[in-house]
Amino acid sequence: MKRLQEFLEKYLLWIIAFIGLILFMIIVVRLRNNTIQSFDNYIYNHIKELISPNMTNIFKVITEFGNVYIMIPVIILILIFSNDKSFKKYFIYNLISIFILNNILKIIFTRSRPLDINLIIETGYSFPSGHSMVSFAFYGFLAYFIYHTNLNRYLKILYILLLGLLVLLIGISRIYLGVHYASDVLGGFAISALYLVIFIKYVYNKNKEEKLNLK
Repeated sequence: MKRLQEFLEKYLLWIIAFIGLILFMIIVVRLRNNTIQSFDNYIYNHIKELISPNMTNIFKVITEFGNVYIMIPVIILILIFSNDKSFKKYFIYNLISIFILNNILKIIFTRSRPLDINLIIETGYSFPSGHSMVSFAFYGFLAYFIYHTNLNRYLKILYILLLGLLVLLIGISRIYLGVHYASDVLGGFAISALYLVIFIKYVYNKNKEEKLNLK
């Protein structure tokens, strides 16, 4: 059990990154070959069965947590109340970086959004989902931050699970509201997982190690 825990602590992030890369590549290949529509239709046909006025209102609220104007106040609270200076500025770097990456990818793939199923109005390209990418990167880094705090172990697990559930629901909300295909959301999660591991390993951790060496 101890060996398994040590293995996961050492390689878990790289496993997540590898899965994200492979999944994203599969989606891109099927997107280029125009063979992804059956998957998108299958997922949407199940989700649309949930559509009701009350559920629509709920998902309209949930989807807002994937917007930058919700994340910025969270960053401000972290900047004010957190004593961990090493993390603070990286929340800002992370949010800016993932936003830029998403826009670059949208321009590369230029996939149009779904038509005639929209419950809200959105503009811009569809793949990969910006809400999915940004929320995975932002709340994922927040989960990483919480993991490294001095909180009670069970509180850490609870908060991390809640953040994971929030990200999942944000992704589902984009499909439910008809502004993204399921493959947009899954692709957004996948590439964001790869990005987040690289950001943690080669931006945050590398800078932290350099500071320790200077000391």
